[in-house]
Amino acid sequence: MSTIQNPILPGFHADPSIMRVGDDFYIATSTFEWFPGVRIHHSKDLKNWRHVSNPLTRKSQLDMKGNMNSGGVWAPCLSYSDGTFYLIYTDVKQWHGAYKDAHNYLVTAPSIEGPWSEPIFLNSSGFDPSLFHDEDGRKWLVNMVWDYRTANHSFAGIVLQEYSVEEQKLVGPAKKIYDGTDIKLTEGPHIYKKDDYYYLLVAEGGTEYEHAETVARSKNLEGPYETDPNYPLISSYNHRDLPIQKAGHGSLVDTPNGEWYFAHLCGRPLNGKYCTLGRETSIQKVEWTEDGWLRLAHGLGSFPQDTTEAPNLPEHPFEKEPATDNFDTDALSGAWNSLRVPMDESWVSLTERPGHLRLFGRESLSSVHQQSLVARRQTSFTCNIETEVAFDPTHYQQKAGLVMYYDTEDHVYLHVTHHPDKGRVLQIIRTKANEYEELLAPPLRIAQSGPVKLRGEIRYDKLQLFFKDENRTDWEKVSIELDTTHMSDDSAAQVRFTGTFVGMACQDYSGQRLHADFDYFTYEEE
Repeated sequence: MSTIQNPILPGFHADPSIMRVGDDFYIATSTFEWFPGVRIHHSKDLKNWRHVSNPLTRKSQLDMKGNMNSGGVWAPCLSYSDGTFYLIYTDVKQWHGAYKDAHNYLVTAPSIEGPWSEPIFLNSSGFDPSLFHDEDGRKWLVNMVWDYRTANHSFAGIVLQEYSVEEQKLVGPAKKIYDGTDIKLTEGPHIYKKDDYYYLLVAEGGTEYEHAETVARSKNLEGPYETDPNYPLISSYNHRDLPIQKAGHGSLVDTPNGEWYFAHLCGRPLNGKYCTLGRETSIQKVEWTEDGWLRLAHGLGSFPQDTTEAPNLPEHPFEKEPATDNFDTDALSGAWNSLRVPMDESWVSLTERPGHLRLFGRESLSSVHQQSLVARRQTSFTCNIETEVAFDPTHYQQKAGLVMYYDTEDHVYLHVTHHPDKGRVLQIIRTKANEYEELLAPPLRIAQSGPVKLRGEIRYDKLQLFFKDENRTDWEKVSIELDTTHMSDDSAAQVRFTGTFVGMACQDYSGQRLHADFDYFTYEEE
């Protein structure tokens, strides 16, 4: 029997919305404050996946400048009807405290690669919206409602409202159709029609270790919905020995052969707690019981497994991306991301020095507005990262180098900068729980000209940094082993939602916009 190894999308790929068009499977995942918005992967066999599209590429579709950490794009929903792809997404401006400033939008496209339309505003009543296409041609938006009032539970249930394609807006009343269970924190709704029933899938328990997915059903779209008496469908709660934790928030898909699968969010903790790769996507085969309820096919109750039975489909592997990007094309590959705003010629260039990625220095790594940072997801617990930078700073306010980044409050930065007495030097900044720290005291004097190679080796919860300049033929360690667990969802006082990225950055607080040229970037998994 062929099996699928979980997670199918390792690294930060949260809140999967899975669907099928003919023989093609697609998964859309959350991107939060990272740009471009929404990440779509494609598969022919549910086992092998490749990145195929980023629908939100323009500022007119998604403007996250100033969005707080772990804001931005939450829980997209990808669907298809009558030759058109539909994508629903939330742009969360702020989410701490009583209120959630979360705006829900719809974009469409004739193909998965686009072009994707300008957004249609839907509502701001809550988050995690999805679109259900009924058999009669009508379309319905479902989302959780946020109740900020002191006396009420903030997760106030799931509401349903019709969407008019002709008018491009929601019409008619919004009706609550489901309150959730005693697990509470009911969110992430998706509706499916099978046989005589409408099935409502919801995430519950929050997105940490109590996470779960619950199924309810009704013969009427507007309810009332009956909860599966053996809920939840899936959860890792109280089973901390499982390799797949945080299981919940998912969606259903069937194969052309009539098999069914449930793609879901998960996490793989280090040291029993810290998910440095973020929330990932796994998949489980599911079956329908005789009385019409869903069950995990492995027969072990609601516990997720790190492998599941593969569908009866021909395997279709994709070519892997090369480990090294030499920046010798006229556009960056889909692996690369920026923070909050798109990459444009005002701060990033592949043409001003051919064969190099040029970054013009802007704001600090703590900025939520204009960072010059280009990064990709860390997708393996063991990996090596390496780059070469040409950078000639004349002031301590200018720096450029290699970054390991969770968010503005947690990152590690090995960079070239200037010291008034030593000239060009190497320094390491570690920001941990928003506390700034320089790890090299004093900074290390390096060759005063020529490119500098920077390297990081990540082994689970440890990071070792190295450098090499024109005066050194071998790699030289520049720090003790650093703990990486502060760059995780679980290390902060309040829950976070992304994962570790690795990449290149450049800052210039002097206003001179000094640039750095990166010759290559290598990301190699071991």
